[in-house]
Amino acid sequence: MRIYTRSGDKGTTSLIYGRRVPKNDMRVEAYGTCDEANSMIGLALSYLDGVDWNGKDVFLEKMHRVQTIIFHVGAELATPVDREVTWKLKKTHIEELEKQIDEWDATLDPLKNFILPSGHQASSALHLARTVVRRAERLVVGLVDEGVNEMVVSYLNRLSDFLFVAARYVNKQVGERKYL
Repeated sequence: MRIYTRSGDKGTTSLIYGRRVPKNDMRVEAYGTCDEANSMIGLALSYLDGVDWNGKDVFLEKMHRVQTIIFHVGAELATPVDREVTWKLKKTHIEELEKQIDEWDATLDPLKNFILPSGHQASSALHLARTVVRRAERLVVGLVDEGVNEMVVSYLNRLSDFLFVAARYVNKQVGERKYL
């Protein structure tokens, strides 16, 4: 299979099921921003190569699970509202995030003020992923009136919280205590 198709050379792309839309269509912006967040999470995880802590494998599994779900969220956003979504975000996906947020947050010192997004490179990249997720959330809010699953907004909202806590958790695990 060839990587390039030339079908987008005139500024359009295909949604799932083949409907062509402009590349700056709000739907394309939304799923593209989810892809950007997913890539940033992958970058963050690459910064953890060679860094070890007790429970790192579990952390990586949780992050890979999130990456898989974001990929599916992108597919859901790329499916026209008049067509069947093959994978649909559910409340249980949000509950998974909440459970993990609570577990990691319980290991951290309580926040007493705002923190700067910094510390270990992985933590900083997770903070950047969080801001990209917030942008995706803002874009998806604009699509709810067009029939996009409202659960996507809730998931992205919770995902940004998840990434915030994950960034703090990484800093704690790698010894960057001043950035907690």
